[in-house]
Amino acid sequence: MTRLLIFCLLIPIISCDNYTPKPKGYFRLDLPLKEYEIAELKCPFIFQYAKYAEIYERKEDCWFNINYKFCNAKLHMSYKKINNNLNKHIENTNDLAYKHTKVAEGITEQAYQNTAKNLYGIVYDFQGNTATAMQFYLTDSIKHFVRGALYFETEINDSIIPINNFLKDDIYHLIESWEWKN
Repeated sequence: MTRLLIFCLLIPIISCDNYTPKPKGYFRLDLPLKEYEIAELKCPFIFQYAKYAEIYERKEDCWFNINYKFCNAKLHMSYKKINNNLNKHIENTNDLAYKHTKVAEGITEQAYQNTAKNLYGIVYDFQGNTATAMQFYLTDSIKHFVRGALYFETEINDSIIPINNFLKDDIYHLIESWEWKN
């Protein structure tokens, strides 16, 4: 009987390997290929946007959304003519961007300037769990002002950061390709 008891006690000790916990896994992202096309809008500007996105025009003149269905995100775009009120548009954009300071871990402002295209603006890059990941405005300082804001239909967290960065690259491409028609 004692042999049987010793045998029963030794079996679990001898037969068990060391348990190693598996690292946390991340889902695999199959992101689309970066390809761009020119936006066909009846507006005083042209730009390139990603082929995997769709443009939906809104009721206001030259206001539209660029929808990224594969990741449930939208880039909201609004256009305004300047009538000696450029500072007002810039202040409104700043106010809208800095409303997120309550929840953002940080906001980085990056000035943008392309004198050859008569294009100036600021890009706001948000860090942390904010409703928006990126905002910007572009202007020629005389006639045109456009504002963009990227929103996800979900909370920004660690698992969405690769998609966030992927879309930010698309927005930088949109900004770089932006041109005023007149």
